[in-house]
Amino acid sequence: MDKFRIDKDNKYTTPTVTRPRTSLSPIKYNVGYTGMSQQCCVGVVDMSDSTRISSQLPEDQWGKYYEIFLNSISDQLYKFGGFVIKNMGDGILFYFLDSRGSKKDTGFRSSIECSMSMVDMHSKICELLNEEDLPCLNFRVSLDYGKVILMKTSNCTYIDIIGPPVNMCAKINHFAQTNGLVVGGDFYQNVKKFNDFRFMQEQGYKIGNIKFDYPVYSVSRK
Repeated sequence: MDKFRIDKDNKYTTPTVTRPRTSLSPIKYNVGYTGMSQQCCVGVVDMSDSTRISSQLPEDQWGKYYEIFLNSISDQLYKFGGFVIKNMGDGILFYFLDSRGSKKDTGFRSSIECSMSMVDMHSKICELLNEEDLPCLNFRVSLDYGKVILMKTSNCTYIDIIGPPVNMCAKINHFAQTNGLVVGGDFYQNVKKFNDFRFMQEQGYKIGNIKFDYPVYSVSRK
């Protein structure tokens, strides 16, 4: 999967394919801070009701069910220049690099166009599932924006990310309509000028015990 990677000069490089481990021996997991941070558009795609659906499938169909969904989403990310951070079982965490100040704001534009294309792909995904005699599935997409820190893990050559936009993106995902997209307030401030999308504010996400709502917006094409 495509992820942040750092070369010997601490620069981002194009991810390379590594050979999978063949040993089943356990590896101790440790995580460490790389000392680096990055502004990102962060996204989460999460399947709806996947536990119930998969529990009703024969064991030999589980893999195909998730394979079709996850690969369909990953294909769209690749098409629009996004990067997969991790497969979360019934969803994917992804990112697009910051592009504030560029003439076309390509990072924000690409992330929202990609997310809408995922939504548009729902019927196609269901067709692919139907060809394998598998039930249709639904999902939700969420986006947010902000600074993340880069974390290096002991059992992987790639970089993971943590930070407020990752946490918030996961938390606001359930505000999306089925097969729909929502964005957080920080992301919205950078895309509200896009005149080919319609943004409608939803109920805000309450943060902690303080009376503060983080704004959440549903997105549709005009």
